[in-house]
Amino acid sequence: MDTVCKTGKVEKRISIVDAAVEEFQELGFAGASMDRIACRACVSKRTVYNHFESKEALFRAIVDQMAETASRELVVRYEQGAPIREQLVALGWSEGRILIDPCQIKLARVAVGEAIRDPVLATALAEKLEVGTIFEAFFAAAAADRALDCPDPASASSQFLGLIKSRGFWPVVFTGEPITTEEMDRVVRDAVELILARYGA
Repeated sequence: MDTVCKTGKVEKRISIVDAAVEEFQELGFAGASMDRIACRACVSKRTVYNHFESKEALFRAIVDQMAETASRELVVRYEQGAPIREQLVALGWSEGRILIDPCQIKLARVAVGEAIRDPVLATALAEKLEVGTIFEAFFAAAAADRALDCPDPASASSQFLGLIKSRGFWPVVFTGEPITTEEMDRVVRDAVELILARYGA
């Protein structure tokens, strides 16, 4: 187990979260130990508790980190009059960039594993990481502009997101190996073509 000691307050917090991800991945939430997390992070147990009051708080910090990354990436908005195919590719890639990030996949594997164990946590996780509303807003705007013919933007956007995740996320969660940029590009473009075949105006 390689560790790098970090001295600053922010650096220590990052190191603790990184250590917790490793610990949760290896041993699950129930088997994880705050003592071992402190050791992995190269800090004292008191320092861990100064930043996070419990394992639950640590886990929620991991989810928050995932949500923060998603919010930075998912900034695509529908542009009236611009070619819809290129816009859909850009929208798909806003999710695709997250799914090819090895750090995000590590976090996702931890989060999904614990969500299965704890239904209450699963609900909170789903709410925190919800991106469907962003996709739905895009599809609704495209439909209003008659760039897409989809009377139900919520359903159409969910299908688009599902096409991407079915090949670019769920298989990766089980293997732990993110797909390549080239593979994700094929996933996104295939999804775009299927959506245009169904909803193209």
